[in-house]
Amino acid sequence: TFAVNRRENRPYEKAPELRTAGTLKGPSDHDVPVLAIHSEEGELRGVVFGYACHSTTLSGNQWSGDYAGYAQIELEAVHPNCVAMFWAGCGADQNPLPRSTVQLAEHYGRRLATAVDSVLLTTELLPLSDSLATSYTEIDLPLAELPTKEQIEADRQSTNRYTVARAKMLLEQLASGKPLSPTYPYPVQTWQIGNDLQFVTLGGEVVVDYAIRLKAELNSTKTWVAGYANDVMAYIPSRRVLAEGGYEGGGAMVYYGLPTIWAPEVENAIVAEVHKQLSPNQ
Repeated sequence: TFAVNRRENRPYEKAPELRTAGTLKGPSDHDVPVLAIHSEEGELRGVVFGYACHSTTLSGNQWSGDYAGYAQIELEAVHPNCVAMFWAGCGADQNPLPRSTVQLAEHYGRRLATAVDSVLLTTELLPLSDSLATSYTEIDLPLAELPTKEQIEADRQSTNRYTVARAKMLLEQLASGKPLSPTYPYPVQTWQIGNDLQFVTLGGEVVVDYAIRLKAELNSTKTWVAGYANDVMAYIPSRRVLAEGGYEGGGAMVYYGLPTIWAPEVENAIVAEVHKQLSPNQ
């Protein structure tokens, strides 16, 4: 439960106080899905697990897997000959709080590893079917109204160097004769293992609303939802977050170089494609 909705619990320094008081705000997803791979002799050879939270406990300039990497290290130490693999859930608006120290990253890693071990050691693991169905599509995800050339030229005079850099890039694109695209080819992929598990993998930095909605509409614990898959082109806000604005709602688009924010229908377009892939005959 170390993931905290970073949009609704500021300043971050108050997170411990709010957690103690039970007054943390906003949606989060604290599920820890676990897939175990055993040899024919019953030895644990691999474990795949996920969690919906940015790996941003640390902010320095050293290589680190952050809390997820420490969880992998912990699991592989406890289970020799096992490879631990982490996948990132829809944690685009979730931060590990408090944060900023290696001690905290190690602590969160141990907590996540303990959650995985709780599944491996204290629950009945459900066997999976040997059938696998996969689907992958890139949908034309719509952007909002595109800026005019005059608006882009005005952005070149901004005091924000990232706004200037984007404006320069977009003007060079227009000068080459390539118009701005009103859509982005957004990847949606699903795996179905028999009737036992459906794994939804979405591109971009996806906010937690998507996992909550898809698990509610599909099959709860048998539905796993990952972000950061196949392409990372921008933050992917829900309709709620898009309307609220802020960094995940549109402010971050400048850093990715996209010309404007997403259109209001992006959430329903993505969810509809997931349903289409998992239930193609409906």
